[in-house]
Parts: sequence; C-alpha cells; structure tokens
Amino acid sequence: MKLNIALLAGDGIGPEVINEAVKVSDAIAKKFNHEITWTPALTGACAIDAVGVPYPDETHEICMKADAVLFGAIGHPKYDNDPSAPVRPEQGLLLMRKKLGLFANVRPTFTFPSLIDNSPLKRERIEGTDLVFLRELTGGIYFGEKGRKDGGETAFDNCVYTRAEVQRLAKKGFELAMTRSKKLCCVDKANVLETSRLWRETVQAMEKDYPEVTVSYEFVDAVAMRLVQWPNSYDVLITENLFGDILTDEASVISGSMGLMPSASVGEHTSLYEPIHGSYPQATGLNIANPLATILSAAMMFEDAFGLKAEADAIRAVVNKSLSEGVVTEDLASKGAKAYKTSEVGDWLVANL
Repeated sequence: MKLNIALLAGDGIGPEVINEAVKVSDAIAKKFNHEITWTPALTGACAIDAVGVPYPDETHEICMKADAVLFGAIGHPKYDNDPSAPVRPEQGLLLMRKKLGLFANVRPTFTFPSLIDNSPLKRERIEGTDLVFLRELTGGIYFGEKGRKDGGETAFDNCVYTRAEVQRLAKKGFELAMTRSKKLCCVDKANVLETSRLWRETVQAMEKDYPEVTVSYEFVDAVAMRLVQWPNSYDVLITENLFGDILTDEASVISGSMGLMPSASVGEHTSLYEPIHGSYPQATGLNIANPLATILSAAMMFEDAFGLKAEADAIRAVVNKSLSEGVVTEDLASKGAKAYKTSEVGDWLVANL
C-alpha cells in the first residue's frame, strides 16, 4: 500500500519526537511491505519566522493532498510571554482545524500495567481505565466573536454553537460508543449556559437512532471531579471545545505521563494525528523528550486513516514491551535506572520490530 503523509514537525521538541515516529513508521512499512511518502511542511512558530504566518497556504495544500497528517507540537516562549503578539503559533493550529474541517478531536486515556504506579492517582482508582473523549474543535468560545470595549477595560469572548455542529460531533460519539461498551456521556453546563442546553436537547433527540447506547448527561464540574475519583466509570464522552480542552488535559495525567497519550483530529478532509503534549521548549535539542505519544499517534494513523490494524497493533505491542523493560526517557525512568535518550528509544523500538 502507498501512503502519502504530510509531516508537520512544528516547534520545540516536535521535530525530535516526529523523527522517532517516522523511524518507527518506516520500520513498520518495511515489515508489512508498504511505501510511505513523507512531505514536510511548516507550521507554528517556525512558520512565522520563515514566512510570517503560522499556517502557510503551501502547508495547507500539502495537507489537503495527503492521506493523513502526522503532527508534532507548536509553541515558543517568545510568543507565550508576549500577550500583545499580533501573530501567534496557536493561531496556526486553529486555522488548520478550521480549513481542514477537523471538527472532532479523539483523545483516548488508558493505563499501562507496568506504569500504573506512576500515576498521581491511587492504583485502585485507575485500574481498568479506558475512555475516549470526543471534543468539538471548530466552534464555541475559541471561534466566537471576541474583543475589547470601554477603552480596553472590558473584554468579551462569545460562545456560539449551531445544532448542526453538535449533531456531527455527537454522531461520531454514538458511532464510537457502538464499537465499545455502548456507553456515552454528554458533558455540558446546561444548568447555566444556553449553548449547553442546545447540546443536551440535540443529543437527547438523537438517542432514538442509537437505542443500544446508554446515554448519560453530566455537568462539566461533576465530570472533572469524577475523572479523579472514578475514571474507569467512563467510556465515551462528548463535549464542546473549551470543556474538552480542559478535561482532556486532566484525563491525560491518569496514565502517569502526558508523554504517553496519542490523539487524532478528524472531520471533513485529511485527518491529523498528534501527541497531546506541547512543544516543551525547555527540552528542545536535549534529546530527552518522550517520543511514545507521537509514536502511538502514528499507530492511530495506521489503523484509523489506512485501516491497517495489524500494523497499529505491532507498534502498540513494541511500545508496551519498551515500557515493561524500562526502555524509557527520563520522565518515566525509575529511580536509579537508566534514562534513555529520545533517539535511543526510537532505535530500540525499530530494532525490536
């Protein structure tokens, strides 16, 4: 099979972790007799530095022509520390989601048996956790009208959703639930927000089309609490943009490290696969970043974008082997044990494939 993949390394540790995901993907392609064509493109701070915008038209054209996008991370301190910066790396990510129609972020959270005691939560609370958030990506407060008035003394950010936007995200949630435990939780704040009431009534109207799925409705603050208390009580959760942004980061630490969780953004055009962590600028060039989330994102890409489940399972199996044998970067290394470099982890995975 010929696979055409856009490669957006981005900023900070992005190029380092992407490099290891490419090595592993190429090894899988060789093992299963596939041919991968990688097409690099700029996005984020590096794109601003090069051409003045965080998501250039050329990058968008490359993404549209690709079968999938493998993405690293974006962000740089010189923009993070300047609230008045007119152009920011994160604007490129929002624009990419909008132009590619990536309206659903798929964020799994699961535990690894060999790392379960790395979690900040007690073992008995998190064992068996295997949940997936579907976060709406192209609507809500991040894309609503925003500005200042009263001479800059008052700021506003409008949260707007249409029924169609809710329906398309909820449809993916119902469909995913049907492939899993047939449990769906709609996360909202319907006791306060009109947009949340639209979410709730829209999902309620869709229940009849999926009679096998048990649907619950919970307020976002209650879900934030239960993710700490009983995360294994959830299966598939759907929610709007802002709530999903916050809750998925909370859920990500259940596994013990943000460097372990993959994600996908799917929708109307080319799907994008990326680790959930940021650009970690302090570690740039030090060869210490954990590449496993990016490599597991590549596994999601093989399975979801190309239907290659055996290839994805092979990547997940060798990642689990590396974790159980302690071939990990410093964020996961046990006290007194060797901490492997980013590139060494990638080399070990390739050798063991």
